Amino acid sequence: MAEHEQENQPLKVPTGGYSIDLRDVRKVYRIGHEDVEALRGVNLQIPHGSIVAVTGKSGAGKSTLLHIIGTLDRPSSGTVVLNGTDVSQMSDQAASHFRNGSVGFVFQMNNLLGEFSALENVMLPGLIAGAPRAPVAERASKLLQAVGLGSRLQHRPGELSGGEQQRVAIARALVMAPPILLADEPTGNLDQRTSHEVRELLISVCEANKVTMILVTHDLDLARRLPSQVVMEDGRVVEGGGFA
Repeated sequence: MAEHEQENQPLKVPTGGYSIDLRDVRKVYRIGHEDVEALRGVNLQIPHGSIVAVTGKSGAGKSTLLHIIGTLDRPSSGTVVLNGTDVSQMSDQAASHFRNGSVGFVFQMNNLLGEFSALENVMLPGLIAGAPRAPVAERASKLLQAVGLGSRLQHRPGELSGGEQQRVAIARALVMAPPILLADEPTGNLDQRTSHEVRELLISVCEANKVTMILVTHDLDLARRLPSQVVMEDGRVVEGGGFA
């Protein structure tokens, strides 16, 4: 194997029973002539199948943490291990490949493509990965049925309510059967009743599929209703960083 190919191979390490394992993770951004520390030595260990809320004031580092766990960004230093794979310093190409198959995302803005149907939106990650169309369509259809949209497969996002759109986004996040789901303010644009429905749906699908979920939220009531909580302050985890 060529040297550059060896460098792109993900490093496998013992999991210790953790789905997500961060050790002394730091992230520094250069803004103008100043260095801004977004994360200041985060240690976080989350067992397989856990459902965890991350809370903290704006600027505490919650979204930066989520981006680094999701391989959308790299730490300046420290180690990030996801299900036994060290993703800390992966190349962009390797990170993209890993992310597509191992991490699902649900954001406040659902980022659905308006010209595509609900079914086509859910299928996209599988088609991007080059998977055969028929089995991807079958799985996407089953997921949409599981989130209560079995009769809306051919509806476009503009024909769906906000809550229905977020259900499509959840199905899309799960279509590659990722072991990790990351949700960033997934109910932030929804009314109270719909927010409750989406929250319960996220919990139920993660429990049913044994998916590890981290949900970032400003909503303390929502956070309290999840099984575990992590509190961030000034780029550090100040409560709940380790689970027995």
